[in-house]
Amino acid sequence: MNAKRDDSDNSEDQGSSHVISKPGLFARTRAYFLTGVLVSAPLAITFGLAWWFIDFVDSKVIPLIPAHYNPESYLPVGYEEYGIPGFGLLVVLVFITIVGWFTTNFAGRALIKLYERILGRIPAVRSIYSAIKQILETVLANQSNAFRQAVLLEYPRRGMWAIGFITGDTKGEVQHLTEDTVINIFLPTTPNPTSGFLLFVPRRDLVILDMTVEEAIKMVMSGGIVTPPDRRPVEEQKQPKVSAKTYEDVDTLREKENVPILVSRDIPARMEPTDPQEKDGKAHEDA
Repeated sequence: MNAKRDDSDNSEDQGSSHVISKPGLFARTRAYFLTGVLVSAPLAITFGLAWWFIDFVDSKVIPLIPAHYNPESYLPVGYEEYGIPGFGLLVVLVFITIVGWFTTNFAGRALIKLYERILGRIPAVRSIYSAIKQILETVLANQSNAFRQAVLLEYPRRGMWAIGFITGDTKGEVQHLTEDTVINIFLPTTPNPTSGFLLFVPRRDLVILDMTVEEAIKMVMSGGIVTPPDRRPVEEQKQPKVSAKTYEDVDTLREKENVPILVSRDIPARMEPTDPQEKDGKAHEDA
């Protein structure tokens, strides 16, 4: 019976008009072109940006080098205009390394304290310098965990999720005013992740993601087009960890009653009416 059924199927396939036709020349050419764009565009953009950066640094640094120390001065005739690409960038890297080495000894630390003291007396400059220094120390410190972990949080409301990055533990007045232990979260925007919002989110409301920071940034920049794979075990993938919960007894009460502080879940808070007419009407009803 199986053989007959196979024969009938084959006969139906042969007589059927739904025959899969091969793509035409134009369709194949279009597919080859799009594939070429996907392959060559990232390489071209990356090479172009790198070349622009190197050329920009060379144009600013090489004119500052004396002629007898500049190797471009010893190039053969006809090659001077081409120069040595990347030589200015190499000089900058060596200079920064020497500065770092110099600041590790006693004289370097004393010099740093001297110019920081001078900058601290300039009203406008001291604010900018201290802010930039604090940001760089936080991001580049070896012991820092800033921008090293991607998280999932509900934003801008419950039921809607967004990807954020942990920048550190909340300290100072913000932490002292909140009952929960909150974390500093940087919420980037799409497609430019360099801008965003600073949120103070309770630790218990954060979901730590297994994807790397680089993968999360790619997902944000692409608007969700580039989605990293889930590398967790299959058993964990089948078990949801979060859901859009709505705390009716707290959140709804705070929205309706306009309560700016935490309220008890057992005893709803009631605010006194601020409108004098409401007060008079309530007093009249009580009478």
